Order: sequence, then structure tokens, then C-alpha cells
Amino acid sequence: MSVDIAAVETVNQAFYTAIENADLDRMTEIWAEEADGRQVGCVHPGWPIVTGRPEVLRSWALIMANTPYIQFVLTDVRVMVFGDVAVLTCEENILTAGDEGESSFAAGKVVASNTFVRTPEGWRLWLHHGSPVLQGDDEEEEETS
Repeated sequence: MSVDIAAVETVNQAFYTAIENADLDRMTEIWAEEADGRQVGCVHPGWPIVTGRPEVLRSWALIMANTPYIQFVLTDVRVMVFGDVAVLTCEENILTAGDEGESSFAAGKVVASNTFVRTPEGWRLWLHHGSPVLQGDDEEEEETS
């Protein structure tokens, strides 16, 4: 495994750990600064695109403030590095507190693309796009085929 791939995987894991711990300070460190016309962006499942570093960080602050518990188990992680840009794709297997509070839990799956840019401070998140995976009868049919 290349040093760049390992570094991208490390910052990607830090991104999900920051969400789990509602650590906005760490989240702020992970996102790239905007420079040279490079604007960060984020697509949360079911949301319109959020652009601009202040708006993206505000969106994470809202999510963290309104999520009593969340845990991510990442699977099918793949990293491609192209010079100073890296793309990581993965499946986010998510466990959250359900509508009943901490006594119930809900599970879901999101596929994500996280694009990182190399900066003097190391790899930083540039774009995050999460799309929900619809689960239902089709998934059961695939498993029995």
C-alpha cells in the first residue's frame, strides 16, 4: 500500500470518527481551506448540495447537534490517487439512535465518495457525496439468486 493511500485512509477514518464523536473542531481540521478557486462541497443524503467551507461546516454542526448517537462501519473501501487529488469510495453501514431515543436503534447504508486534495498540511477533504442505498425486496432477491 502506498504512503498516499494509507494517509488518505487515515484522514477518511478521522472524518467518520469526528462525526461519531460530534467533534466539530476535528471536522474543521479535516476539511480543506478554500484557495485558488477550489470550493469545498458536500452532499448529505437527501439534501441539496452544500457549497462553501462555512456552509459545509455549519451543515455538520447541525447534524452533530441533532444526532444523539451514530456509528459507522466502513466496507468496500477503495482509494485512487491522481497526483494531488485522491478519491475514496466506500459503503457507510450506519447505526443510529432510533426515533424512540437511545433505547432503539436504526440501521442504514449509504455509499459515499470522498475526494481529498493534498495540501501543505496533508490530505484534506474537498468533496463528500453520500447517497442512500435503498433496501427492500430487490436486495432479498439478489441474496437468494
